[in-house]
Amino acid sequence: MNKQTETILKPDATAQWTAVGVPQPHESARLHVLGEATYTDDIPELQGTLHAALGLSRKAHAKVKSIDLADVRKSRGVVAVYTANDIPGLNDCGPIVHDDPILADRLVQYVGQPMFLVVADTHDNARRAARLARIDYEELPAILTAQDAKRAQSWVLPPMHLARGDVRQAFEQAPHRIKGEFHVGGQEQFYLEGQISYAIPKEDRGMLVYCSTQHPSEMQHVIAQALGLHSHNVTVECRRMGGGFGGKESQSALWAAAASVAAARLNCPVKLRADRDDDMMVTGKRHDFHYEYEVGYDSDGRILAAKVEMVARAGYSADLSGPVATRAVCHFDNAYYLPAVDIVALCGKTHTQSNTAFRGFGGPQGAIAIEVVIDEIARNLGKDPLDVRKLNFYGRNDAEGRNITPYGQKVSDNIIHELVAQLEADSDYRERRTKLRAFNAASPVLKKGIAFTPVKFGIAFNLTHLNQAGALVHVYVDGSVLVNHGGTEMGQGVNTKVAQIVAHELGLDTSHVRIAATDTSKVANTSATAASTGADLNGKAAQDAARQIRERLAVFAAQSANVEPSAVSFADNHVYVSGVPESFGSLVRRAYNARIQLWSDGFYATPGLHWDAQTMTGHPFFYFAYGAAVSEVIVDTLTGEWKLLRVDALYDAGNSLNPAIDIGQVEGGFIQGMGWLTTEELWWDKAGTLMTHAPSTYKIPAISDCPRDFRVMLFKNRNAADSIHRSKAVGEPPLLLSFSVFFALRDAIAGVGDDKVHPPLRAPATGETILNAIEAVRAAAGPATP
Repeated sequence: MNKQTETILKPDATAQWTAVGVPQPHESARLHVLGEATYTDDIPELQGTLHAALGLSRKAHAKVKSIDLADVRKSRGVVAVYTANDIPGLNDCGPIVHDDPILADRLVQYVGQPMFLVVADTHDNARRAARLARIDYEELPAILTAQDAKRAQSWVLPPMHLARGDVRQAFEQAPHRIKGEFHVGGQEQFYLEGQISYAIPKEDRGMLVYCSTQHPSEMQHVIAQALGLHSHNVTVECRRMGGGFGGKESQSALWAAAASVAAARLNCPVKLRADRDDDMMVTGKRHDFHYEYEVGYDSDGRILAAKVEMVARAGYSADLSGPVATRAVCHFDNAYYLPAVDIVALCGKTHTQSNTAFRGFGGPQGAIAIEVVIDEIARNLGKDPLDVRKLNFYGRNDAEGRNITPYGQKVSDNIIHELVAQLEADSDYRERRTKLRAFNAASPVLKKGIAFTPVKFGIAFNLTHLNQAGALVHVYVDGSVLVNHGGTEMGQGVNTKVAQIVAHELGLDTSHVRIAATDTSKVANTSATAASTGADLNGKAAQDAARQIRERLAVFAAQSANVEPSAVSFADNHVYVSGVPESFGSLVRRAYNARIQLWSDGFYATPGLHWDAQTMTGHPFFYFAYGAAVSEVIVDTLTGEWKLLRVDALYDAGNSLNPAIDIGQVEGGFIQGMGWLTTEELWWDKAGTLMTHAPSTYKIPAISDCPRDFRVMLFKNRNAADSIHRSKAVGEPPLLLSFSVFFALRDAIAGVGDDKVHPPLRAPATGETILNAIEAVRAAAGPATP
């Protein structure tokens, strides 16, 4: 960690004691290292626990003529087998549209769709039995790609359209135009802990479900509907996940509901844990997108008009494709002012897994399209792409008249100019680019590339009512504190940050604060831990609860000393009354004896948000997070192999709550995004079977793929919005910093043609794809090019 990352950001001027703004270890770090952190599968099993497995479709699109489960039932250890007819309530786990059955009935719509549930004495016996079904299918035509869906006019939702300005006139007046297509692939979440639910029947038709999920309240809702019960009969608990990345926002519902149905029918505990292959075959991924674009620009490279059609592969059901496409539309501009735009987003229905949330939630797919455009404009004009990017940035203030997004929100907190200028200087970008060109001129086989890409990312749920959170804070008579909030911990550190926030409010160090498991019986009606809002929402709610307790204690302490409450302060695990200290625990004991309430609930709703889904206009985001990255790569033009040599990244975390955790999130998001754009290729065969369904065929980045020189810094910036301690979200936006790797690869490949030919490189840029692009550039440049 360099000096800049060690800098402790100053807390609010009113703070008397700070547990925020300082690097602190993850609250479960010690448990992780010792192997003592309890995940769902680590919970001691109750006596009589049974294990379940799903029977999966082997056809992409077919009617089910008959299903023979006799051999399944006779298999060793099998206790019961259930189909859709055995679900007592609603056979649906769709988060928005009711088009996603828990178990398919009479019609299957992708290879891997669950058709029945086997319950046995062991996990292995259940899995073996699930493969013994004899099913007679009547196959139907299958649509497998986004392009095929467009040709067939097959959609899961109506088209979305956003327009601003007179696009037709702007094109007519533009001196230059480009027109093209681009494709970016999907991505498997590849959480280390797979999908799992452990359902335990309780008295009077109650059900307790331990579930690895980002959205306990949604699981509670789906389980209750599947069982034909009210939500108050169902409790869902999640202490932590071994990764989520969006894949456990809506799609954990199938596993939770299936386990609960079996547990309710058998009146005994049932655990449903997915094998990695089954997990990847059943669950949805990041949406892959296909783009057709046309852009008009002037001789300096300033964009005058942009028209784009985005077609996403939604899969067989809607799931979260609507919100994903909405965010893609709202991030097509990235950091650039686009005076005239026409954006269409289409959610293609295909007979593949129903694609879902993934870190960035459509934002990366929207933003990468405009970066492809700018890269092409720069090459057409013979300019440095960074200069074209800077020319198109949103304006700094109202006077410039270039600070309104296509959807109508004012960009009032724009710091991209200052951030980019700092990174440009710190990374020695210009000097390195000059040296790189000299290297390429002298190197016929190895080619280097460098790219500088910015990020502007909106923070909030597009659906306004989801921007709310609750928390409970309990202070016990010994002065220790227990916090329960609606967020879920998936390794990102939300519990650590919430503990810091509560400790800060009460003048304690974080050792006095413990975060309890997320539990629907403690905080109700919670939103998913998603959209990078976990710390923003739940931190504010926990702060509100802790503040109420602190104010009660301050009034009590002041009355005891016959002074005003303003004379009372909380710091260093003590309470100071007119400068006289008393331990926090001592005051709490006295307050308890005086019958002062020592617990409180807290609530927060993000202010100022509104969104019209029909016109696709409004103020959907509370603020924007910014960042930029410079990546340098070297490519072997004979094999397509490449290496990431150096990364310089600068990220705007506002007044960082915890610089150590935030820097880790930037590093992790960057590498995950790099995997999406380079090594992680999802591939289906002609029959619609996903063939990359294990780590043997699906390649996430390894430690050897990380750059030896990885420089991550946090930009010093106090959030203009009234966020928690003026910090900014750090979950999703850093993933977009990895665009710099993809465009550095394009830059290196363009070097084969003396930077005059556009590399036809799609994402993911696998070795094979890179080699194909190199051959295309060679062919276009002519035989004289080395």
